[in-house]
Amino acid sequence: MPRTYFGTDGIRGTVGQAPITPDFVLRLAHAVGRVLRRTEAHPTVLIGKDTRISGYMLESALESGFNSAGVDVVLLGPVPTPAVAYLTRAQRASLGVVISASHNPFADNGIKFFSASGAKLPDEWEIAVEAALEEPPAWVASAQLGKSRRLDDAAGRYIEFCKSTFSNSLTLKGLKIVVDGAHGAAYQIAPAVFHELGAEVVKIGCAPDGLNINQGVGATHPQALVDAVKAHGADYGVALDGDADRIQMVDARGRLYNGDELLYLMAADRMARDEDVPGVVGTLMTNMAVEVALKSRGVKFVRAKVGDRYVLEELERHGWILGGEGSGHLLVLDRHTTGDGLVSALQVLQACVDSGKTMAQLLADVSLFPQTLINVRLQAGQDWKSNTLLADETRAVEDELGDGGRVLIRASGTEPLLRVMVEARDAKQAQACAERLVAAVRAQVPA
Repeated sequence: MPRTYFGTDGIRGTVGQAPITPDFVLRLAHAVGRVLRRTEAHPTVLIGKDTRISGYMLESALESGFNSAGVDVVLLGPVPTPAVAYLTRAQRASLGVVISASHNPFADNGIKFFSASGAKLPDEWEIAVEAALEEPPAWVASAQLGKSRRLDDAAGRYIEFCKSTFSNSLTLKGLKIVVDGAHGAAYQIAPAVFHELGAEVVKIGCAPDGLNINQGVGATHPQALVDAVKAHGADYGVALDGDADRIQMVDARGRLYNGDELLYLMAADRMARDEDVPGVVGTLMTNMAVEVALKSRGVKFVRAKVGDRYVLEELERHGWILGGEGSGHLLVLDRHTTGDGLVSALQVLQACVDSGKTMAQLLADVSLFPQTLINVRLQAGQDWKSNTLLADETRAVEDELGDGGRVLIRASGTEPLLRVMVEARDAKQAQACAERLVAAVRAQVPA
């Protein structure tokens, strides 16, 4: 069933424009509160946020909306999205709420939710909330109004949780690590985690002013991390995004590693320790080299739709542990219920420390295939799925590539664009094949 407000990861948009306005957010919290009270007499929700200036305004609106529906609120302050998931579970709360637009610029913001178990909520729950939004408000009596308080040690509790996912028998002593917090939610927490595990920490992107989140730093702008690792002679670099649920990593040579490579590294590390890895979940965009390398070691590989929500669904369907996206959103389900940049980074560093090998050495079996991605603007009325020339050309390209490459053609979910991607062992072949497909798209005359 289509939803009006919820997208693939909560509700997101430009602040001051519907639906990211204080009046709507107040109504949203009131509606969520009413849904919660259908199964619980006096629910409690946790609210965390990133460092955007608009977080104060939206936090106040959420607090009032929940209180008006008879729901208690616990304010966490600026903490990573995965911290909210963890603390919701640890505090036995009814729901976790995150105010963040993740890797988007500061002018955007959003609201997303976690269940009492720290997991993403199902479509049915979101549909119920949207239905409640259409109903008139029903304020509870004064004696039943919710109360609010602040959890002062939220950051400290989450720091301890992150450290608990790293082996007690290992340490980061002797390592210099550059930590890029993207001027976001982990700006204090991330440096503390690595420092308390023994590393010498160099901080960049850890001075938020409400307006600079993700600006020229973080996982979406990794060149800042590459430059800092080289400048400081560091052993590793870790870049998070604004809400710290994804990472990019850099080694001592300044080489950047994306989520596809880190996902394989974690799987290979477990196999090296004789742990069973029956399968791994990637997405339609995961580099084919990862699939080839895993299958060569007898590990099944499944592709989900793009989005961590769909990766999680496939992991749960198969009962597997490891999955992720090239963007650095990685899932390690025996460590956390959701994607966590810090936990993922610690898994990678643990593999390096335990084996005495560098990331490059641990990834010697994987050489990423070159990818060519071309966005083609669709004309009004153009139905690319009925394009017989494109269908014929796609079959021809797939026959040419054989087992040494693949084609992915998909429409953008937000713009009138067709994304044409070709992956091959040879970069020139990938480029040439992609251009052939693009030519076929452009040759179609709209109906």
